[in-house]
Amino acid sequence: MNKFAILDIGTNSIKFFLFAIENMKVTTILDISNISRLGEGVSKTGLISKEAMQRNIEVLAEFMKMAEDENVNEIIALGTMCLRVAQNSELFLKKVKAKLGLDIQIISGSEEARLSYLSVLSFMKQTSGKVVVFDTGGGSTEFIFGNGVSYENRISVNLGAVYPTEEFLLSDPVTDSELQKMQDHLKRIFLDRISGQKADYLIGIGGTVTTMGAVMHKMIKYDPKVIHGSEMNLGEVNKQMNLYRNKTIEERKQIMGLHPKRADVILAGAGIIKMIMEIFEADSLIISDRGLRHGLMYDRYLKTHR
Repeated sequence: MNKFAILDIGTNSIKFFLFAIENMKVTTILDISNISRLGEGVSKTGLISKEAMQRNIEVLAEFMKMAEDENVNEIIALGTMCLRVAQNSELFLKKVKAKLGLDIQIISGSEEARLSYLSVLSFMKQTSGKVVVFDTGGGSTEFIFGNGVSYENRISVNLGAVYPTEEFLLSDPVTDSELQKMQDHLKRIFLDRISGQKADYLIGIGGTVTTMGAVMHKMIKYDPKVIHGSEMNLGEVNKQMNLYRNKTIEERKQIMGLHPKRADVILAGAGIIKMIMEIFEADSLIISDRGLRHGLMYDRYLKTHR
């Protein structure tokens, strides 16, 4: 049995996927994340802070120890939006290499979109029609357009949950004016990039949408089997936005299903999802617990053998 590990290093979190492959069958050993905020403050300064670098190196060290304890054959680390845009990304990469011996590959928005589409292929085996997969992260939102199982095009918008939070949602709890300014900003940005597109199937991946799924299901402990493939309608999104807007960040941390480290950015994330659904005129979306790491696993270890 061969074992492998994939690290997905994003703006808001590091995701760690540890799995085994035997006779072309994948067994998940660990699929976890740590909200380590590499991109904290990057939208304002253009730089990854020393504190964020140190925090994320410590998280990477913990994950690598888990991988080594399982005697993995290979560890792959990918960097996304934050490492694409931060002016001192190279410094972070050098620190990680020096301290951990780990090479991080920064992938393009296009490659991120392609792998994300691969990750949700299981939804589309019996599907024909226009499919839109969106991935809302901390620093960007990727839109992947396909027809059935065929990937066609992608659009990357450099706007995730972190910037609107840091720029607009300054009060605690937020004011009606702050929320309206944020939604107006989101509408301008997204309408400019994705208006006129069509979606027969709208599928959401990433931490924001899976967190909202956990809140919807009132989960004490996150269960990917319940989340993956579940449906969330626009009424539920509006309900959650009202829930978050009327609470302080500390009060949000008590909401069942909401990870405390997402309490500050969840309102902006929900606002992005609401805007996407309205632009695509979608009454509901499908939540996928899969993401970039699963797409890479399929692409690198399974696809070429099928």
